[in-house]
Amino acid sequence: MAASGEAGFKSDPVKRFDDLEKSGRLAGLHGVVALRGGRIVFERYIDGNDMTWGQSLGNVRFGPDTLHDIRSVTKSIVGLLYGIALEEGRVPALDEPIVAQFPEYADLAGDPQRKRRTIRHTLTMTLAMEWNENVPYTDAANSEIAMEQAPDRYRFILDRPILAEPGRGWIYSGGAVALLGKIIEQGTGQSLPAFASEKLFSPLGIDTIEWMRGQDGRASAASGLRLAPRSLARIGQMILDGGRSGRRSVVPKSWLDQSFQPAAMVDIGWPGMHYGYLWYVGEEAITDRTGTYGERFIAALGNGGQRLFVFPGLDFVLAIATGNYDSPDQWRAPAALLYEVFLPSLTVS
Repeated sequence: MAASGEAGFKSDPVKRFDDLEKSGRLAGLHGVVALRGGRIVFERYIDGNDMTWGQSLGNVRFGPDTLHDIRSVTKSIVGLLYGIALEEGRVPALDEPIVAQFPEYADLAGDPQRKRRTIRHTLTMTLAMEWNENVPYTDAANSEIAMEQAPDRYRFILDRPILAEPGRGWIYSGGAVALLGKIIEQGTGQSLPAFASEKLFSPLGIDTIEWMRGQDGRASAASGLRLAPRSLARIGQMILDGGRSGRRSVVPKSWLDQSFQPAAMVDIGWPGMHYGYLWYVGEEAITDRTGTYGERFIAALGNGGQRLFVFPGLDFVLAIATGNYDSPDQWRAPAALLYEVFLPSLTVS
């Protein structure tokens, strides 16, 4: 690893990390990869117990190539895939009604209220339809679990009670992303994992993934991906590079620009956070020689403490994998890494 100054740090993140680990405040952390200027400037793995979709894997020896559940970070990646498919003309435009993409449900497709809910509302989770993921994912009252157990997941999602006009308010919904995943499959004629591998992962040099499937055999667009932290960091770097990997365009820059525009305010206990097209967008206070200012960042968040942070103005990417699934304290280790290890250590020009 390069010396702190060479790596773009004004103070040593290794000491900060080690002090936090010794204090026990990084409990459950499995892996962290930080990139600056397109290269790895910090990487650490910690062995520990892990699970995949609630099934114990026992004690896992983590390393650069070890796959890890990224849970709802999957949603943000599906957002990228929709943009790729849209650029190719293989999926509907954003202002098309979502229910019209499922004509097999004629009773729902004919409902005027449902016709007002568009793909754009689906991408921004502003459908204003009933959905509850505020209870544990071990509870059948959780809408994502109910969706997985339903005889027909798509009818289950599209038939949720309507609460208000679309575009009013933000309701976190794995069901919304399941609809988008299905539309991508219909438009491309490929499974979601196959399309993702061809158009996103392979161009980024990501050769090893797993994609968990529900009871109906379909890949879970809401939470099913397993990636190594290095692979997650590569996706972050591609975003920093305007959708490119080397000379190749992977995700249209215009789609990234749209995706990271605040479309809705979100209530996740993080002040000032907004939502774009399946990505969170916020600002953090950064102090440099001239004072304090707001530094924009883009984030993908997943159950258990899975995180991808992209700070375009700092040329910085941070990927985190932890195993604190369903814990009320799952936010603590990622927050400590971001606020106590990396942001205070970065040099700011």
